[in-house]
Amino acid sequence: MANVFAKNLSSKQVMATDGTEIGILFNIVMDIRTGDLIDLIVKPDMSLDTSKYKIDEQYILLPFESVRAIKDYIVVDKNIARGMGTEPVNI
Repeated sequence: MANVFAKNLSSKQVMATDGTEIGILFNIVMDIRTGDLIDLIVKPDMSLDTSKYKIDEQYILLPFESVRAIKDYIVVDKNIARGMGTEPVNI
């Protein structure tokens, strides 16, 4: 994946690979010792059923390993985002 500046991610739409709109990126969790990105903190779309996602108050947490592409949208693998398929994929 090409380098993307954090300021370009602010308020970016997050979408699943199947086209489901998940929400808007609110923040990113990073391990400050290693610099690894851990989770995307997403304000969920009003129509999204959040029951299958990891929730933190009013936000959902999507593991960074679920990210498949960052262009006009942040595209995530829905199965990994829900914790169903946890095999890492090299991006």
